[in-house]
Amino acid sequence: MNKNLDEYRDKNPEIDRPLVDEGGIAGYGRRVFSSFKNPVYRLYYYSLIGHWGPMQMQMVTRTLLIYRITGSGSILGLMALAGAMPMLLLSLYGGALADRLEKRKILIYSQAASALVSVAVAVPLTMGYLSRDVPGSWWILIVSSVLQGIIMGLMMPSRASMVPEIVKPEDLMNAISLNNMGMNAFRILAPAATGFIIAAWDFDAVYYIMTALYIFSVIFLFRIPGNRPAVRQGSSTATEVVQGFRYIRTETTIMLVLLFTLGCTILGMPFNMLLPMFTEDVLKVGEVGLGILMAVSGIGAIVVSFVLASMKNKNRGILMLFSGLILSLSLMVFSFTTNWSLSLTMAVFIGLGQTGQTAIGFTLIQYYVDPGYRGRVMSFMMLGFGLSSLGTLFGGLLADSMGIEWSIGGLSVALAALTMAMIAFSPRLRKLD
Repeated sequence: MNKNLDEYRDKNPEIDRPLVDEGGIAGYGRRVFSSFKNPVYRLYYYSLIGHWGPMQMQMVTRTLLIYRITGSGSILGLMALAGAMPMLLLSLYGGALADRLEKRKILIYSQAASALVSVAVAVPLTMGYLSRDVPGSWWILIVSSVLQGIIMGLMMPSRASMVPEIVKPEDLMNAISLNNMGMNAFRILAPAATGFIIAAWDFDAVYYIMTALYIFSVIFLFRIPGNRPAVRQGSSTATEVVQGFRYIRTETTIMLVLLFTLGCTILGMPFNMLLPMFTEDVLKVGEVGLGILMAVSGIGAIVVSFVLASMKNKNRGILMLFSGLILSLSLMVFSFTTNWSLSLTMAVFIGLGQTGQTAIGFTLIQYYVDPGYRGRVMSFMMLGFGLSSLGTLFGGLLADSMGIEWSIGGLSVALAALTMAMIAFSPRLRKLD
């Protein structure tokens, strides 16, 4: 563990106080929110608000803005690739940093840098340079995507691997599910609010709000006790990355969960980035419709987060696989419907499948991993988000040539095939608790 946090535990024994398994609605509520008893986790959770809000707002704002300036699915994919390449190149290095340095400081510097990137986009929007009237101005969004990709690649392994240092192993599923619950609450609220903000005050207002939220996150990160690095500095970062590869190769359970999670991310995430093509060209519902559609997808995510937060550590492997199947089937239906009500319904199941698969996958990896390799293993999970942008570029190119319906529909068929293969041929995953 870490020295400063151990001292904090001595002064705050409620952190490790066991939860009494009470019955009834009140007992269920206490089980769902049990990690909030931990004051360090509460500070960490508050800091996440300044991460979730801008992340969801940016997903609506940047994709819609660049599509309105260019009208090109290929450039949408290019922007996704611009953010993906730094993540692909730096995630493994970020994982080694997470095991070598104080994670809290990495998060502080990263959130402060994100605030600078956000305000750097807001200013040209306010000045009128970044707009549809200046067709070549979309380069600013590409550059901001590159910078954000660099920040995410260095930051996310630390953020993802910090929770096990704060809560006990038996509370890990609960804490990660609460994280997903909060993130998906913003997934409901932030996109819809962003659509209305854009309609009322234009795109620059969103970026100024994002800047304020990043600063909010930094304030709470400063209040979290420091953590001692998981490994001693001595060997080079490159050597530690290689050691991470070797560790994963020898741990079959971790490798299988990683492969399935990466597959779901690469094949399922392009939907989120290419969604403006559906709302602008297929469903024709504009920015407010885009925000509502993204918000509705958070409803299923919230539901599954509540369920996972109250679950015991049983049957998590088959639930992860089942979540992947729900995701693939709902994406298929969404891809080929023009009915608004059915699209909204499928968005609920897409959110349920994405969150269920991701939350359980993250939990299983962190539950079984050696703490000394946690940051490096989580960096491989972050690679999936970078690789998903390569899938988005491929999907964008397909959408320009074949239509967005066949693009996302084809990726969802590949995801269904992967899930069925894992269900049929991987008993280790099916039986994993």
